[in-house]
Amino acid sequence: MRIIRTHEDIAAGLSGLVMLDARLEHVVSKAGPVPLRRADPGYRGIANIIVSQMVSKASAAAIWSRMETALGNIDAASVTAMSDEDCRLAGLSRAKADTLRRVARAVLDGELDLEAICSVEGSAAIREMTAIKGVGRWTAEVYLLFCAGHPDVFPVGDVALQNAVSHALMLEMRPSIRELDSLTELWAPWRSVAARLFWAYYATEMRRDGTPATS
Repeated sequence: MRIIRTHEDIAAGLSGLVMLDARLEHVVSKAGPVPLRRADPGYRGIANIIVSQMVSKASAAAIWSRMETALGNIDAASVTAMSDEDCRLAGLSRAKADTLRRVARAVLDGELDLEAICSVEGSAAIREMTAIKGVGRWTAEVYLLFCAGHPDVFPVGDVALQNAVSHALMLEMRPSIRELDSLTELWAPWRSVAARLFWAYYATEMRRDGTPATS
């Protein structure tokens, strides 16, 4: 498995994608530079992704800043020590606070190794992560893409990606999760580069930054 570590890896993936699907040559030309956007693997990385779910980037950044002020180092041990009042003051919903704590306990108990999972095959890694209540497929996929550098993950539940693919490929309707799952099979083993490409396209052509927040 070729880990996406450098801009050279992105360039290789883009070349591979154009060979797999000629329609993507147009997308590459419109998207402009495709950022690498890597974060370190570990609890901090997945916690940042959980915090960013279903809120604006500004809201997620504010919550994260309050957590950093309260905890200093955001890690599994510090998060498990947060009280309900601490979570409320940081702006965390009860659901997000519970998910952060469950993941933290799994890490501390040795049930989830967020570094080792980076070398696990994609579908198996996603199954292991989503076995924890509150961790959905999108969260697992974004972690594998940005923190693990996994080469072949496409977060099909991401609305920005759905819209970008629909616009770029001139589809009649925004694809469903199942439809996008099927469509992206053609882009293996470079689906993570394809996701970065369509986020870049979304930012350039639709004038919005849809890339998930990562610490």
